[in-house]
Amino acid sequence: MIYLDYAATTPMSEDVLNVYLQAAKKYYGNPSSLHDVGSEANELLTVCRKQFAKMINGEEDGVFFTSGGSESNILAIRSLIERHKDKGNHLITTEVEHSSVYNLFKQLEDEGYEVTYLSIDHQGHIDIDDLKMSLTDKTILASIHHGNSEIGAVQDIPEIGLMLKENGTIFHTDCVQTFGKIPLDVKACHIDSLSIASHKIYGPKGVGLCYINPHTIWTPQQKGTTHEKGFRPGTVNVPGILAFTNAAQEITSHIQENEEKYQKLRHKLLEHIKQIDHHITVFESNSTQLPSIMGITISGIQGQYVMLECNRSGIAISTGSACQVGKQNPSRTMLSLGKTKDEAKELIRLSFGIDTTEAHIEKTINTLEQIIKNV
Repeated sequence: MIYLDYAATTPMSEDVLNVYLQAAKKYYGNPSSLHDVGSEANELLTVCRKQFAKMINGEEDGVFFTSGGSESNILAIRSLIERHKDKGNHLITTEVEHSSVYNLFKQLEDEGYEVTYLSIDHQGHIDIDDLKMSLTDKTILASIHHGNSEIGAVQDIPEIGLMLKENGTIFHTDCVQTFGKIPLDVKACHIDSLSIASHKIYGPKGVGLCYINPHTIWTPQQKGTTHEKGFRPGTVNVPGILAFTNAAQEITSHIQENEEKYQKLRHKLLEHIKQIDHHITVFESNSTQLPSIMGITISGIQGQYVMLECNRSGIAISTGSACQVGKQNPSRTMLSLGKTKDEAKELIRLSFGIDTTEAHIEKTINTLEQIIKNV
């Protein structure tokens, strides 16, 4: 099987898997326990926090380990807005956030908060002027993702962060798709909170990280919780966190090398697509773009059909949105770009990883050509 769905999840690397197995054998203690076995595990967590803080130019005290990106998003946003709700009840996000964020804000609306949903332009970016006009003295928090998971557009986080700081608005950003692909500096970008997921960077599933600036106060969501300084309940996954840290160190040390590889693969795919006698759209950005993610629509053919036909040919791709057979929902990203519901359902996503080769691209192109001919 040719795997081109790395934006959904990645396989654990052999080195990371070995780290996990060794850590599971040696560091099995509960880091909250006061005996030596627990103390060893806790000391290891401290090392991991320091390493992650260094990777994002943050502070060790702001690193909280979670079960993944979704939990990081939800806990961070709720913990921050609850503590600062005395300022007002206005929140800002985008129409194209990850479902964990988008659905949370819909729920927050039901709870009485006023939410502004920013749209994106034809290249997938929010309009900075729209953000500025949306800000009020009642705005508590804005949650704006760093990289779009369906078309790879990257938001101007430094400019957004500066604007929000000047307005006194807390800035949370979902960095699940960008960590390890774009250097992150929470201080330079004025980021108050961010989320990262291990399984996107060849680490184990069920592990993630939330960073909250130690100078930004928050309220625990479950009273009496002692784990992670009260940020979340549940015994900390020490072996998973060590493996996660190892994966993060590995991928951040090869950012430029991987970007160059993905740019070449992307260019090859684009050149081949131009030669196909059919209307095909590849969503591109003139500014920063994740080269490893390609959002594509093939006119007149539903993405789910293309995905299933590729699967029959031994190629794993995505429609860009969670779906069940016969129940594909239109992509919110496509809708925000101005596409109709039918056009939005034409989206497929190809995403590259460290094992993707030019031969994989060639077979994928040949398969897409055959699918188009057979329709």
